[in-house]
Amino acid sequence: MANKVKFSLNEAEELADNALQKLGYNEDQAKKIGHHLIDSELRGFGIAGLARILSIADRLAGSKPATATKITREAPATAQLDGQDTLGYLVGLEATELAIKKCKEVGVSVVGANGTYYTGMLSYYAELAAAENFVTVIASHCTAWVAPEGTYKPLVGTNPYCIGIPSSGTPIIYDIGTSKIIHAQVMLAQRLGETLPPDTAFNSDGEMTTDPHEALSGALAVWGGSKGSGLALSVQLLGIVAGAPALPPNLENFGFLIMMINPAMFSPLEEFKSEVDKMVDAWHAAPSLTGSPMRVPFERSNKLREERRASGYIEVEPGVIERLKALISS
Repeated sequence: MANKVKFSLNEAEELADNALQKLGYNEDQAKKIGHHLIDSELRGFGIAGLARILSIADRLAGSKPATATKITREAPATAQLDGQDTLGYLVGLEATELAIKKCKEVGVSVVGANGTYYTGMLSYYAELAAAENFVTVIASHCTAWVAPEGTYKPLVGTNPYCIGIPSSGTPIIYDIGTSKIIHAQVMLAQRLGETLPPDTAFNSDGEMTTDPHEALSGALAVWGGSKGSGLALSVQLLGIVAGAPALPPNLENFGFLIMMINPAMFSPLEEFKSEVDKMVDAWHAAPSLTGSPMRVPFERSNKLREERRASGYIEVEPGVIERLKALISS
């Protein structure tokens, strides 16, 4: 990607808020979406940060955004939420808050959501649950942009999968996409006139390509070979559990499934956290083969977020800033 520039955190928040309201979101909705996007920037995932607003604008194509959701099925521990084409940052947040409420009441919960698109970082939702001392397993499927191992035909989505575990300190959150690069990276490269990393995408003839235009008409490569393909397929099937189709249309009807557990249902919470802390301590104390200290998932991005918050700056591609300012003034 192009050289990034330092951008004031306050300016970034204002830019996101103004751009999202320009697209038709109200002040509260814009702040919820913007908080998620800025969190992506703070944690070093700029590809899915402010640039995502440009993709949302493309998806809306001048239409007023949908924002009404409805619960179609509900029981004490479960619910199914129809996003009715509402942006996933809002639907995922609503599903998470509903799952937290139910988990507080009965100790476990499962909430599925469909009729949405662009759900963002699953770790964002897992962190909200971890703050309530709940364990989460989250899966989100999408349009088939990714070719499993052994083919170049797109059959699964980029399909992130996430597990979140509370601890006495920073939660352990493992959030991984099942493609080598995410769709947002392709869109940003196309927008900025840049190329993709080698060996991450196919053209429509099954040849490896670094051209984002060719990748969008071909397929992204799966992460992790046959093991990654199996995980990607599993997430695609969990999307069906959430109430979405097996193969969602382009940027439509994604599935989001969040499962939540109160570990205090199985052992005292402090004992649970103590055991988690022992695992973290053992991880940190392990001899390193690389010379860098061992760390558990979420530590790096959480530390980077703290550092950037303290500095008051994030780093953003100048082309993204220019395009967002043009959107606001249009």
